[in-house]
Amino acid sequence: MVRPAKGGGKMASQPTRPQAPGGDAGGMETTTNTQGSGPVALLAGADAGRPIVTSAPAIQVAGLRKRFGRVAAVEDVSFTAAYGRITGFLGPNGAGKTTTLRMLLGLIRPDAGTAAIAGTPYPELASPARTVGALLDAAAHPGRSGRDHLRVLAAAAGIPEGRAGQLLARVGLQHAARRRAGGYSLGMRQRLGLAAALLGDPAVLVLDEPASGLDPQGIRWLRDLLRCLAAEGRAVLVSSHILAEVAQIADDVVIIHRGRTIAQAPLPELLATRPGASLEDIYLELTGATEGEPS
Repeated sequence: MVRPAKGGGKMASQPTRPQAPGGDAGGMETTTNTQGSGPVALLAGADAGRPIVTSAPAIQVAGLRKRFGRVAAVEDVSFTAAYGRITGFLGPNGAGKTTTLRMLLGLIRPDAGTAAIAGTPYPELASPARTVGALLDAAAHPGRSGRDHLRVLAAAAGIPEGRAGQLLARVGLQHAARRRAGGYSLGMRQRLGLAAALLGDPAVLVLDEPASGLDPQGIRWLRDLLRCLAAEGRAVLVSSHILAEVAQIADDVVIIHRGRTIAQAPLPELLATRPGASLEDIYLELTGATEGEPS
């Protein structure tokens, strides 16, 4: 069984995956740090305001704790996520995944512990939108078009509005750019949320259930997109309940249960602990979930 190191030890690293076929490098020139902690994304022709990605881990969480009244939502969560890799963030409902992500993104103040993105707590980032992009829900003003929704977000972050059109094309919504977001399907809203997360061309992405509402074609599209984003040198942290999909895309896996990290490792190492077992088998064993038990 793979157990977390105290304080969130680094995951063992593997070379960054090759560029996915048809992937758009997005103007990024990447090199690989074989210790798995990044950098290293250098923007070709980037504007001077773009934060420089340092050698710190893309994401580092250590000893996070959070209570809401008498309810302990997060007891002790620690993990790291590296540039150029997809990290699956797994756990049953109520395990503390969303609370952890909200603390990482500065939306909730932890009672204890630390969370940093590119070596800096989110509230202290000089340019948050250019450092990390997040999809926690697919909310958009129902009266605005998809294009206007992205333009408003771009203006607030000091990003050229032309970026909105580029990203609508990348997520496959160019045909619906002028339609009101209130008329979008759930899958279309998820795509719009992904476009919003990419507005600042960030080197770190935090995605909570990004496949929600997508049909099989959309899920395959998302899989290819995430692989391309990691191939560009970005760190991609994905929270998901679709274990079969995580098994296809993840380089590393973090599993939490009852507010605590119970495992973190490169996916091949985790699978090697139970030869012949699937990620689902190992996940259910670690979390104690049995057939028919809600998770």
